[in-house]
Amino acid sequence: MFATEQGFTPLEPVNTQEKAIQDALKRIGRKLFVMSGKGGVGKSSVAVNIAVALRERGFRAGILDVDIHGPSIPNLLGLKGMLKADGTAGRISPMRYGENLFVVSIDALLQDKNSAVIWRGPKKTKAIRQFISAADWGDLDFLIIDSPPGTGDEHMAVLKAIQDVQCIVITTPQEISLANVRKALNFLKIAHASVLGLVENMSGLSCPHCGNDISLLKKGGGKALAESSNIAFLGAVPIDPAVAAAADQGIPVVLLEGDSPAKQAFFNMADVIINAGA
Repeated sequence: MFATEQGFTPLEPVNTQEKAIQDALKRIGRKLFVMSGKGGVGKSSVAVNIAVALRERGFRAGILDVDIHGPSIPNLLGLKGMLKADGTAGRISPMRYGENLFVVSIDALLQDKNSAVIWRGPKKTKAIRQFISAADWGDLDFLIIDSPPGTGDEHMAVLKAIQDVQCIVITTPQEISLANVRKALNFLKIAHASVLGLVENMSGLSCPHCGNDISLLKKGGGKALAESSNIAFLGAVPIDPAVAAAADQGIPVVLLEGDSPAKQAFFNMADVIINAGA
């Protein structure tokens, strides 16, 4: 089937698509599913910077944006234009971000970037399965999947389609975020999903003037939750003005010149992820 703004034109039966999904996944090394219990925790920013950091470490990576209603990956990378799709062959060519990083997002199928995508569960599931099966990812070391907040249709579609996906759960240190993350971890347990670990984003503030840590939004809550839940803690990313400035320019903070607390944190996290699969 082939995606358009109007919907989907079926080109192949479900069993044929399932085989296409499995054939595509065979060419992908590790699949990382970045998710969170609530919005506003910087999940997409973490996904983008992990992906780019992995590329900078010499790996070939892809980013699949399954946030159907609020896609942000192309904006965070400064990508313009549309996905190239062949309706006859049912194939999609991912957008390229420099060398060895490939992106597929519903945002790159919309003629009007301000238009809302008003789809219910079944259509969203079809879209996600199509993105996996029809995208010409080629051989990837990592596929990073960015999801919407919560535990809805998109999450179930990914977990069902990609049996060996590893979940990375993002939280901020405050209890309001941690409470939702507990629900997300419970969801993953019920779904028998593999959890690679937890990330604490917006973890304190490193003062750009004196270098001292400021507990602006608290810190340590994510690490404590990881320990109490017996899952790995992948790292903490401090609030860093460079992150917001980079995002507005469509540049991942890991690609900015010079060093910054967030940039170092993301590279450290990438190294942890790499070593976790060694």
